[in-house]
Amino acid sequence: MGRAGTLATVSGEQVDSFIGAAFGLLFVLLNTGSLPDNLAVALRTLAAMAFMAVVVLAVGRRPRRTARTPATAGFTRGYWLLVAGEALALAIGLALINGPLEVPRAAVAWVSLVVGLHFVALALVRGQRLFHAVGGALTLCGLLGLVLAGADSSAELIDGVAGVLPGAVLLGSCLWGATGPAATRPVHRRQVAQAVRGSASGPAAQRDEMVE
Repeated sequence: MGRAGTLATVSGEQVDSFIGAAFGLLFVLLNTGSLPDNLAVALRTLAAMAFMAVVVLAVGRRPRRTARTPATAGFTRGYWLLVAGEALALAIGLALINGPLEVPRAAVAWVSLVVGLHFVALALVRGQRLFHAVGGALTLCGLLGLVLAGADSSAELIDGVAGVLPGAVLLGSCLWGATGPAATRPVHRRQVAQAVRGSASGPAAQRDEMVE
């Protein structure tokens, strides 16, 4: 297979790793300004190293795709509607937080909450177990951040809970996904594969089983 064919078979899981790691890096970079300088530098350095590790591992990892799987698998209409809804929710919420509500410290918490809910919904679209855990963790961080912002807590605490911690969760989950293939395997993948093999016959079906 040539280079063009290789690029065409980049899996949705690889793209998810890139996007998730990029968001995790941004969460850390943008929310460590209120922390002590030495701690901020250390966290940013670790986040950058984790991001690079995810990129290297994801690029070097062979996509789990078969000849029956379209190259655009995972990027369905539902996926793009989900992305559009997330962008709209972020825009409206941030406009209210920085405008009429006048609680700018809650901005990072709102972002974490929306991104967390995005992953919860994405888990249903993609059927991946890991997204349930990631979405739940980020949603919890966002809710806690909103509570802290409402209680007029310090910027350091809010940024740490609703910004740095979600960034660590995203980077950690992307590393796990890049090194633990079973963790990110679609929930119904085995059942679907068995159904497909059941409809096949002869040596081709046996070769599929050996590859699996």
